[in-house]
Amino acid sequence: MERLLHYVWKYKLYVTTSLEATDGRPVQVIDPGIQNTDAGPDFFNAKIKIDGTLWAGSVEIHDKSSNWRLHHHEANKAYDSVILHITGVDDFQPIRTNGEPIPQMILSVPENIIRSIDWLLYRDVPLPCLAHIAGIDPLHIACWMEALLSERLERKTHDIFLLLDTYQADWNEVFYITLTRNFGFGVNNDAFERLAKSLPLRCIQKQRSSHSQIEAMIFGQAGMLVEENDDHYYRLLQREYDFLRHKFALSPMEDFVFKNLRTRPVNFPYLKVAQLAALWVQHDTLFSAILEARSTGDIKKYFRIPPSDYWETHYHFRYASPQKEKTIGENALNILLINTVVPMFFAYGLYNKRPEYCERATRLLESIPPEKNSIVSTFCNAGIAVHHAGDSQALIQLKREYCEKKKCLYCRIGFRMLKTTIGQKSV
Repeated sequence: MERLLHYVWKYKLYVTTSLEATDGRPVQVIDPGIQNTDAGPDFFNAKIKIDGTLWAGSVEIHDKSSNWRLHHHEANKAYDSVILHITGVDDFQPIRTNGEPIPQMILSVPENIIRSIDWLLYRDVPLPCLAHIAGIDPLHIACWMEALLSERLERKTHDIFLLLDTYQADWNEVFYITLTRNFGFGVNNDAFERLAKSLPLRCIQKQRSSHSQIEAMIFGQAGMLVEENDDHYYRLLQREYDFLRHKFALSPMEDFVFKNLRTRPVNFPYLKVAQLAALWVQHDTLFSAILEARSTGDIKKYFRIPPSDYWETHYHFRYASPQKEKTIGENALNILLINTVVPMFFAYGLYNKRPEYCERATRLLESIPPEKNSIVSTFCNAGIAVHHAGDSQALIQLKREYCEKKKCLYCRIGFRMLKTTIGQKSV
C-alpha cells in the first residue's frame, strides 16, 4: 500500500480538488517534490499550500500514520523538515523533535486507479496493456523508446566498465571478451564468455602466424578436442592444442556447456568458434581498427572473414556439409554490431569523455535494420513503429526490464493508461 501511495503522490494520480488536512484545512499541491531513494524523508523540495500559506520542505509517506512513531521519526531531526505527512490510515498524530504537530493528509487512492493497477499487475496475461498501446500518442511512445534505449546502453556500458576494472583498462582485451560472448548468440553467451576469460588474447596474438594453432587453442579451450576422431584435421588440432596447452599453461573447459539442441547448423558452436578464430588470424587488435572505421560498411568488412578451408565442407567435426563458404551472415553480423560494437563505442566515449563515440554508437544503431524476434513482432503488431535497431533494442529493454518484472507502475505506457483512467489531461 505504501508503495502505491508513493506512486500516486509522485504522479498526482488523484483528484486534485477538495484536498484537505486531517484538521480540515484546505491543501493545494504545487509541487510534490523530488523522490528520495536514500535515508531521510520520502520527497524533498515539495511546495504545498495549506490554508493559503505556501510551505516548502519535505513530504513523508506511510500507509499508517502510526509508522511515524514505529520508525522513531519524532526523535530524528532529519524529519523536522517535513511539511506534510501523507497517510492511508490516520491512527497517529506525527510530531517533530520539539513536539510540534505536523500537518497530515489522508491520500485516498481512487477506486478506478486501484482497479487499473490490479488489472495491469495481476491479470493472467503476459502483456495486458497491448490492446491499449495504439491509443497512446505516438510522441509519448517515441520519447519512452528513446529513454529505454538509453537505459539499455547504460546497462551494457556498466558491464563493460566492470570488465575494464578487471583487465586494467585494456580495451582490446575487453572487446575480445565482449565479442566472444556475443558469438554465443544468446543460447551460448555465458559459455563463450567463459571461453574468452580462460584464453587471454595475448596467447592468441602470439600464434597469429598459424591459423591452425589459433583454431587449436580456441577449440581446445572450449573442450571440443577431447573425443576420438579419425578426421585428419581434427587430429592435427589435437596435437597442436596439446603443445599450446602446455606452452601457455591452459586448462580446457568442459564441452557440455555449449548447447547444440534446437540450434540451426549455421549457429553450431563449432562453426562459431571457427569464425571467431578467423577474425583473430586476420586482426591483431580488432577494436583499435574498428575505432578508425568511418561507416557501418567499413566496420562490417572487418568481420567478413571466412574460416579455414576445412569449414567450407563442415558445420561440425563429425558432420560434413555441402561445400559453401561459411562467412558470418548478414543477420548474425548485425547482431554482433548491435551487442558488441555499439556498446563498446558508447562505453569508450563515456570513459574517455569523447562524446563523438557515443554519437557514433547511436548512429550505428540507426543504420542497422531492426532485429527480428518475438518481442519486436509483438509490439509491432500492437501498433508501435519500429524503424531501426535502436527501436528494437528499446523494445527488448521494455519487455525484459518492465513487462517481465511487472514494473508497470514505472512504465510510461502504464502511466498513460492510469492518467487516462482518472480523466486527467496527459502532461
